[in-house]
Amino acid sequence: MTEYVLGIDTSAYTTSIALVDANNNKIVADKRKVLLVPFGQKGLRQQDAVFQHLKNFHELYGEIETDFKNIKTVAVSSRPRNIDGSYMPVFTVGQNYGKIIAKTLDCSYIEYSHQENHIAASLFNGYKSINDKILAIHMSGGTTEFLSVKKAHKGYSSEILGGTKDITFGQLIDRIGTMMEFPFPCGIHMEEYLENKKTDVIIKTPAIRKEPYINLSGMENYYGNLYTQKNYSKQDIIISLFNYVAQCILNIIEQIKHEFDFENIIIAGGVASNSTIRNLILENLKHEYNIILPERQNSSDNAVGTAFLPIIDRWYNEIKTY
Repeated sequence: MTEYVLGIDTSAYTTSIALVDANNNKIVADKRKVLLVPFGQKGLRQQDAVFQHLKNFHELYGEIETDFKNIKTVAVSSRPRNIDGSYMPVFTVGQNYGKIIAKTLDCSYIEYSHQENHIAASLFNGYKSINDKILAIHMSGGTTEFLSVKKAHKGYSSEILGGTKDITFGQLIDRIGTMMEFPFPCGIHMEEYLENKKTDVIIKTPAIRKEPYINLSGMENYYGNLYTQKNYSKQDIIISLFNYVAQCILNIIEQIKHEFDFENIIIAGGVASNSTIRNLILENLKHEYNIILPERQNSSDNAVGTAFLPIIDRWYNEIKTY
């Protein structure tokens, strides 16, 4: 019998809908639309993002061509993190649409967090048996968190072990990118700008504090000054910035490993799609840990992970009964 899971995620900057076949884990549909941010702005107000989600959702949903009677579960990212009190208005759009669709189709409805969505998207390609000893690094426009993660009866439980105290890695990249007049969100455009460009210039950066939590606002001023003073080319600054973020990640992992026993490292979120950052982490850690990176398109905000979560739950709970 054909059984589909419909996943919905309405995050701060992307409307996402995915349909996954629960029998073979095949993605039947993957629809996304990045929210429009006016040029020069560093983000969107929640009410503006909600309005765009309302407009985008019915367009994306209308593009899905399937027999909707095969949808047996609707899974929704209803909040940022899997903790009490976690809330952002943007997620109520997907939550409300999901409830209506589930009621109309007379199928089951289940809620997860946006963070769990990113974890599941990283595990989509064959990591069925990984349930514990996980360090998950979630890096996006609004989040930099290093998490101790365990499989729970539903979704994943997590505890924050490290991260940034002020701005996030994504905000640091976006703020420097906006200064350089790249479209927001800037990371992907900055990376495209570097295509086929190399540099032998090494920019000396301040030492990274050897702590699990670090501050980045000083580095925003540091790289901003480098750019405005025109002592270095745009490409030199971008390469240095990406390398600095990677070194921060490696430093925090080094601090955490003395307190937390982990074997698997999941690296998720939009910042994790950056090839420079991915490659540096892999080069430094691949012989010590099992590094799990989602496909680049599933590092950014998506609904594939949300659709996959009920399937992971089923695997996990079936294994526990053996």
